[in-house]
Amino acid sequence: MCEDKELKSVGLELMFMTPQKGSNDEWVTAVELAKMVELPLETVKKKLTILKEKEIVRVKGINPKYWKFDDFSFQRMDEDDEVYKLLCSFDDVDFDRFFNY
Repeated sequence: MCEDKELKSVGLELMFMTPQKGSNDEWVTAVELAKMVELPLETVKKKLTILKEKEIVRVKGINPKYWKFDDFSFQRMDEDDEVYKLLCSFDDVDFDRFFNY
């Protein structure tokens, strides 16, 4: 897997989600997430599906679906997994985007 910047963007946004950002505690809809990462909704939905298949995001509801990063599952991922490596590669990450100091 090459560097998937869109997957990384969606994954990190969910990883650093705070109750203040999401509409429902730390859960967020795909539409809200697409606006946050400035990507097309269909792209975000595809990336969420990848993260869900890796079992590092949870989903609740049907219409709309709410998404949340699962820290517990992420910490138990195989360190050789490509998605794990991607989300742990912070060299090009601007953390000011996620935190207010």
